[in-house]
Amino acid sequence: MTSHTRSPRLRPVRTALALTLTLAAATGCGTEVASDAESARSASAAPAPDRAELEARARAVQTVAEHVWVTEAPGYTLARQSVGVVGDDGFGSVYTTSEGGQIQLRVERLPHADADCTDGPAAGSAQDPVVTCERDGEQWYRATESGHAYAQERGDLVVTVSATREEVDRAALRAAARAAHRADDHELDQVLPPSGEAAGRQPVERGDLPPVGDGAPNNDVGASG
Repeated sequence: MTSHTRSPRLRPVRTALALTLTLAAATGCGTEVASDAESARSASAAPAPDRAELEARARAVQTVAEHVWVTEAPGYTLARQSVGVVGDDGFGSVYTTSEGGQIQLRVERLPHADADCTDGPAAGSAQDPVVTCERDGEQWYRATESGHAYAQERGDLVVTVSATREEVDRAALRAAARAAHRADDHELDQVLPPSGEAAGRQPVERGDLPPVGDGAPNNDVGASG
């Protein structure tokens, strides 16, 4: 395992790990949180809807059922209103605690370099550059001073689990990343919005945020203002 210290001279911020875009949706007024007990009851209840219905519900949020992933971490539950499309047909969600802790999950089509931070310049920002970049088992781990993330490749998809370092330590983030998996039919039924309730679930893409952490947008202006 090799760590690399990165200088502030990094390539432009990509949206691959810009997961802070979902934080407001996850913590805003009216957020629905799926409790562990509720999820357990749902999983053991009646059979999940047929596959055609699940695929239709996935299309309603502009993704596909095969791109919906879930994870688990002690004390964290899915914030249902954070569920939405990422990019063209990816998937994003946020898991929260009652104290406000957040773990963010993102699945999208990305090139190899966006997962393997050791394969080239790691994404970051001048204000919050990547300070750690290394292989960890079957995944890649990267961190800035404020945030960190695990990424793994599954075919043409990159699955990223991230959080701020202040809220979630590396061991907890690693466990959540390793627990991440493609949703089965019962999990799809729990995660996807019911038919007719998918409007407004598309996260807004932000290109001015760092890949991990909670850095603010760069509001610098030129000499002309």
